[in-house]
Amino acid sequence: MQKKRALLSVSDKTGIFEFARELEKLGYELLSTGGTKQHLEDNGVTVTAVGDVTGFPEILEGRVKTLHPTIHGGLLGRPADASHRKQMEQHGIRAIDIVCVNLYPFRETVSKAGATYEEAVENIDIGGPAMLRASAKNHESVTVVTDAADYGTVLGELQSNGETAFTTRKRLAAKAFRHTAAYDALIASYLTEQSGEEFPEQLTMTYELQQPLRYGENPHQKAAFYGKPLGSGFSLAHARQLHGKELSYNNIQDANAALQIIREFEEAAAVAVKHMNPCGIGVGKDAGDAFSKAHAADPMSIFGGIVALNRPVDRQTAEALSDIFLEIVIAPSFEEEALRLLARKKNIRLLTIPFEQQRKDRWNTVSVEGGLLVQEPDALGFRDAELQTVTDRRPTADEIEALKLGWAAVKHVKSNAIVVASKDATLGVGAGQMNRVGAAKIALEQAGENARGAVLASDAFFPMDDTVRLAAEYGITAIIQPGGSKKDQDSVDMANKHGIAMVFTGIRHFKH
Repeated sequence: MQKKRALLSVSDKTGIFEFARELEKLGYELLSTGGTKQHLEDNGVTVTAVGDVTGFPEILEGRVKTLHPTIHGGLLGRPADASHRKQMEQHGIRAIDIVCVNLYPFRETVSKAGATYEEAVENIDIGGPAMLRASAKNHESVTVVTDAADYGTVLGELQSNGETAFTTRKRLAAKAFRHTAAYDALIASYLTEQSGEEFPEQLTMTYELQQPLRYGENPHQKAAFYGKPLGSGFSLAHARQLHGKELSYNNIQDANAALQIIREFEEAAAVAVKHMNPCGIGVGKDAGDAFSKAHAADPMSIFGGIVALNRPVDRQTAEALSDIFLEIVIAPSFEEEALRLLARKKNIRLLTIPFEQQRKDRWNTVSVEGGLLVQEPDALGFRDAELQTVTDRRPTADEIEALKLGWAAVKHVKSNAIVVASKDATLGVGAGQMNRVGAAKIALEQAGENARGAVLASDAFFPMDDTVRLAAEYGITAIIQPGGSKKDQDSVDMANKHGIAMVFTGIRHFKH
């Protein structure tokens, strides 16, 4: 009876020697190529070169080595089929029972700083995916392994039963196809970007499981968190959790919203988020000062919220944070004393994010029933606006600073959105209302007496002058909005009537 055979060819050699050694003990003949063959032989494992099986040397700098009928016939031949057996005997092809392959490091190559197009292309694996697909298709009789985490399962079944279970082979086959699909998706995405295509006829994307979640938005919904392999480093997928229980679906949504807001600020800033809307934003001389202003902006709504800071958390800031119930605190880092103090709270999640990696993903995606919406991120800020003062009175220097903060905040509030702000904090936030004056009422009522002398920001134009009239009643002195309504002049006239400075940006910030 002929020996069973295993073909081993891996870029990631984690655990491969131990796997090969155990297969050898089980009586398998081991076939291998290039670096894997050398690695196994250096560790005392007997290996047959693939070239000795095919009778053909590796050529074209290793581009062609396993693409041969002797290999693929051994992978795709069905031993239970008499005609397959006859053809294999006729052509001297022996079955290959186990295939252990992982692919050229394309992802690692293109993620390196300064990687060239030529380097990327050379790290596109051809033979590896072909072997994986062939083996996975023929999982009726072939065990295909792409992940070192599965070595133990395969060896355990071989040692106990002399073969792997069909359910295991089927599961590993699905994993192999996921592996090649993800690999191809990364290559397709890279080449599409390199060729400058924005909306190709097919959109191929891949994500990697970060963690299963206890549940989704509600306890009856199943959920999981996936990360984009080559996505922005400034994301929850790259967060380091220092303390606290695992993140929930809603935690991740809110924390992501906080990160998108905090990146708007270069000065020390703190952002408090509740249900994906900012309930308080503060800027100051340091993290503690910024947080005190964000907290004061809405001390009720911040309870049970999420706070993001763009400066390290020191002990003084930690003391202020620990005085209230917070779900998550995100910062570039925590000083040792601050971490120790906050960690006294069992359930608070403390996360660090690489704030230096501020690159945005090229596209934002939102799922809809049966489809996907794709758009560019809303990357325009205050600096990008061509400010146009449309009223008789121009805003003062302090009002400009307040308008700047209000404009940065309203961009991240669900539409219809109105924000009332001073130069160092939000004072009132009106979010997600069906009409603009309704959003203004919420924001102005929340600001109360603090609205007097403050500014108002609107994410879209005023269809009529009622919002300006209401703002005047509360003592607002300056307004920033996109402009563009057929009735802009009515709002300008109302602002002039009350001595309010009004600035148009020409940029709308709808957020649905």
